[in-house]
Amino acid sequence: MSLKIEEVLWEGRSDFQDILVFRSSTYGTVLALDGVIQLTERDEHAYQEMITHIPMHSHPDPKSVLIVGGGDGGVLREVCRHAGVTQITMCEIDPVVCQVAQQFLAGSTATSFNDPRVTLVHADAAEFVKDKKDAYDVVIVDSSDPVGPAETLFTASFYTALRGAMKPGAIMCNQGECVWLHLDLIGECMGHCTQVFPSVDYAFTTIPTYPSGQIGFLLCSTAPNTVLREACREPAPELARQLKYYSAAVHSAAFVLPLFAEKVVATARRPKLPYVCKSVRPPVFSLSSMACALVGTVVGVAAAAAFGLKRRSELRFAVCRARWRAVRQLLIPSGGLGEVVTGAAVLRVACVEHGRCSGLLANAANVRVGRETGRE
Repeated sequence: MSLKIEEVLWEGRSDFQDILVFRSSTYGTVLALDGVIQLTERDEHAYQEMITHIPMHSHPDPKSVLIVGGGDGGVLREVCRHAGVTQITMCEIDPVVCQVAQQFLAGSTATSFNDPRVTLVHADAAEFVKDKKDAYDVVIVDSSDPVGPAETLFTASFYTALRGAMKPGAIMCNQGECVWLHLDLIGECMGHCTQVFPSVDYAFTTIPTYPSGQIGFLLCSTAPNTVLREACREPAPELARQLKYYSAAVHSAAFVLPLFAEKVVATARRPKLPYVCKSVRPPVFSLSSMACALVGTVVGVAAAAAFGLKRRSELRFAVCRARWRAVRQLLIPSGGLGEVVTGAAVLRVACVEHGRCSGLLANAANVRVGRETGRE
């Protein structure tokens, strides 16, 4: 994708990379590092919201957050929208990126550098996290591609050090490249993560100005059996009013991958998930499908048996009630019986003589029959 440059706002080189800021004709102000677009004001929310709110809403109550990279301030803006967060540490290796962002992106992404909860550190994150223990509920690694200063942020040693800095149940989200261009690298990074984290998954978002219009996120948790594709909570009303892209529904949908990518990701995903959460159809007669069928059969038989017993009980009661009413009509008719008949045999004889029934209630006893005169 190409953008028409209307005006170059800043161009230079820091100790780490080339930095360019320009105003485009259709996408607003644009930040590029080493010639690669990092954000445009028109579509940046599709990336900033997803890399932030997927991990933030995968945790029930995040208080302490570490942002690695993200010098443009977009992830910081989104984290600061969570009122429950009490401490935010941002570790950006290049101070010039932060300075340029605050100068030229102050009306879009760089809005929260002065938030009192924020501590800004300029250091190599791979070294910074080594002496941190159980410090963070959520870690968001908003790095550039794994070349130059960001190269160390895609290694097994970094993930190991990062886990030591995370609390039990903490969530990590790492910029995860593009399934159209870097699928082998994605599989490799997920393999590194499965050696360190018990729960690992992969999601993506669409964004026009990134290569192939797509970029992914590598999600990990320090807790086993964490289903990261399901949000723990809905965005708070105040936050929801500010969002342009993220929602709980989009959160779950982001983990449904095209088939060619799912085949790679599925081998490293932890925990393994049922078909309802996958893009690949399992065998019809798999162990899980047979187990589901067996459970359904047992439940169905039990329900049918319970319903049958109830119906038989209701039927018995209805028959008994009908018989009693019939006996009353037969033995208190228009014409002639006025004594108390006691005993089953006597009752049978009385019924026959009266000409109405021959054996309706052979086991009835102590039936009072009222005499009525003037009727047949």
